[in-house]
This record gives sequence, C-alpha cells and structure tokens, in this order.
Amino acid sequence: MTTVADPIIGSWYKDVENNLLFKVVAIDDKNDAIEVQYYDGDIGEYDHESWYASTFDFIEEPEDWSAPFDDLENDDLGYSDPDSHGPDFDSINEWYDDRED
Repeated sequence: MTTVADPIIGSWYKDVENNLLFKVVAIDDKNDAIEVQYYDGDIGEYDHESWYASTFDFIEEPEDWSAPFDDLENDDLGYSDPDSHGPDFDSINEWYDDRED
C-alpha cells in the first residue's frame, strides 16, 4: 500500500507501517522537501517520491497533540490572550475600599 494522501500543511497523518503520528509543518517545492513534526516532537523531512512511496494516511488531530511541547509557553501554542475573563477581585476590593474613605 502506498500513500494516496497529499501532504497538506497543518494536517495530521499516521505512518501505518511504523505506527508514527505526525503533522506536516512545511512544504518546500523548490527543494522537494516536506517537513513534518512527529507526535513526540522530533522533526523529519521527506521528498515527494518517498512521501508517495510510504504508508501514510490522514488522521484526526490527536486530542493531546501538545503533550510533546509541555516546555512551550501558551503563546507558542497560539494562546496569546492572558486574560482569564473572570472578575478581578483585587480591583473590585480597591474600588470598594476607596468608596469607604
């Protein structure tokens, strides 16, 4: 069985033969390179010939795909809003204390 799934940046795949999960992170047609990041965080690269000769299949994004990246900050994962959107009790207490004076 060979791969019929085209490489798409951001899509997840499974190497059926080796039971490896990975995501395509870049495609460089000029240099014939398909860069992937495996579920464990390692980086790999395929040329188009080896891609289509392999046993890759589309999969859904793993539920805990960020597990290998535990040392990354939230901003690195695309979570840039630091606001928890909850009440700021410190500000409320300061406002209330100022009113009592």
